[in-house]
Amino acid sequence: MSEHVSTGKGLPENAYRELKEGEEYQPIMSPLSNPPEITPYSVIMGLLLAVLFSAAAAYLGLKIGQVFEAAIPIAIIAVGYSFLTKRKNALGENIIVQSIGASSGLVVAGAIFTLPALYILNLQAEFYQVFLSSLFGGILGMLFLIPFRKYFVSDMHGKYPFPEATATTEVLVSGEKGGNQAKILLVSGLIGGIYDFIIATFGWWSEVFTTRVLPVGDLLAEKTKLIFKLNVGSAVLGLGYIVGLKYGAIIAAGSFVGWYFVIPIINHFAPGLTAPVGAGITKLVADMSAEDIFRNYVRPIGIGGIAMAGVIGIIRSSKIIKSAFGLAIKEMGGKHNANKEVIRTQKDLSMKIIAGGLLISLILIFLFFQFGVVHNLLYAVIGILIVFVIAFLFTTVAANAIAIVGTNPVSGMTLMTLILSSVVMVSVGLSGETGMVAALIIGGVVCTALSMAGGAITDLKVGYWLGSTPVKQQTMKMLGTVVSSVTVGGVIIVLNKTYGFVGENALVAPQANAMAAVIGPMMSGQPAPWMLYAAGAFMSLILTMIGVPALAFSLGMFIPLELNTPILIGGIISHFVSTRSKDEKINNARRERGTLIASGFIAGGALMGVVSAGLRFGGINFVNEAWFESHSAEIIALVMFFAIAAYFIWDSLKGKPED
Repeated sequence: MSEHVSTGKGLPENAYRELKEGEEYQPIMSPLSNPPEITPYSVIMGLLLAVLFSAAAAYLGLKIGQVFEAAIPIAIIAVGYSFLTKRKNALGENIIVQSIGASSGLVVAGAIFTLPALYILNLQAEFYQVFLSSLFGGILGMLFLIPFRKYFVSDMHGKYPFPEATATTEVLVSGEKGGNQAKILLVSGLIGGIYDFIIATFGWWSEVFTTRVLPVGDLLAEKTKLIFKLNVGSAVLGLGYIVGLKYGAIIAAGSFVGWYFVIPIINHFAPGLTAPVGAGITKLVADMSAEDIFRNYVRPIGIGGIAMAGVIGIIRSSKIIKSAFGLAIKEMGGKHNANKEVIRTQKDLSMKIIAGGLLISLILIFLFFQFGVVHNLLYAVIGILIVFVIAFLFTTVAANAIAIVGTNPVSGMTLMTLILSSVVMVSVGLSGETGMVAALIIGGVVCTALSMAGGAITDLKVGYWLGSTPVKQQTMKMLGTVVSSVTVGGVIIVLNKTYGFVGENALVAPQANAMAAVIGPMMSGQPAPWMLYAAGAFMSLILTMIGVPALAFSLGMFIPLELNTPILIGGIISHFVSTRSKDEKINNARRERGTLIASGFIAGGALMGVVSAGLRFGGINFVNEAWFESHSAEIIALVMFFAIAAYFIWDSLKGKPED
């Protein structure tokens, strides 16, 4: 047993670091205890929050193009309600509330990224199509992920930073431990929340600083396409601190290769290119900005890299997959009952149930495709194969991405799914409107599956740190998926009838518009940027050969530069505050205090982001766009970013071992 046993007040000292040989992690709720988890309160509260946040996230995501993550705000609400009602031993219940409620953001992301494209392309979509594609996708994502739970949350303990899970865990723990640590979380949450709220609601300074503010920077951006960008938000800085210097540097390296190597090379050859280059591109390279070159040429390389990282991940996880299949066969034969041999905190849904669930899902999705989408046996079978192969392949990619950087590249993977499914469908004779509907619904199922896989691994990591029962989280997550799918389906239909997604005053739906722009040409036989995808795939292979994490590097090429630079700075701050002293205990105390502050920044930023987006949706917006986009506002943004980074360092260095 581990020497680090929880006192019940906070996370053990070894929660975030790798375990020594023979050491075990002991969660806050003892594996030998039986805390209240699934209760009428936790189920009803979780379902209410799932409905509320599903509707809110769908409205806001489609109206202003902002998809917020529901997990942290829901954790804050659960802790706040428990405190106000003086509920005793509420930690287990709050984990379930959060698990059910957080399904909302995951299902919403899967649905609104793809399904509104049906309306954008003037295709008819029924409620049952939207509902079932979200439901089947969510359930598939959970079932594919569960066999990997132990690997990601337990076997890789301390090796992945899990930034979002860390922030959620610190919020939930604050309700239990109180005292000085809860105060640090509250103060940093207020500072980070107010800071980000001022940017989003009042626009006193810009959200992104760029080197275009200087004449020489503007000249470099225009002539050589060299530009530096920095998102000054506190939440992204906090995310970078938890990601850490190692992964922050790898992610930034991928971004820097794209922006400071690939883009300048492409720009160098621009004068000699007298025709648009690439699939679906209508602009000359010479007429493109650095941002245009990134979108058209660098991002597809990143998508190819992410896809190949998925293949490599599957190959490397072959032993885990093999053992999971072996366990399933044993259980099917009645020779093995895993749940009787493991402690409470390691109980998953049995492999028998998972295998049965996948088989039932296979049959139901086939029936859905056959009678509700394509009405053709061959097309329905091909659709099923695409969904199962791609969802299974990318499940570990989604989980890995969330574990490393807290960002799920679901839009890139869905784009790849749409392209592949379109190519396959066209090759077997399915094109035109029916082909578009089929490809988008396949994309909707896969997108929701990958979104759910990434979010579920976050919830299960939270449960692992705190001592929840995984099987209870998994079953409740399924329930949350059903409720969220019904809500999202209804909201999308109502929004389409009320506002529409095309024309004047229509909803923005940026991701769905991007998907629609891809599907139309693909279904009419136009090519995709296969060479760029292949370049990304070979890049991932080469990175793997030299020992560089390919997924983190590829994510850097996919995620915009302005989000990667603060992640690197946050990682540098993490390294700085945890290496200043020669006393390792002081370094650990400072690192843990910094983690609390970072979690506060993330939680405050997430919660106030929801409030700000809600105000904007209601027509309340105090931002002066002319000022917000001015160079003066960018300079103030840089000053404010340095100020909040300096506060972060100063407060982290106050950490003492006795705290």
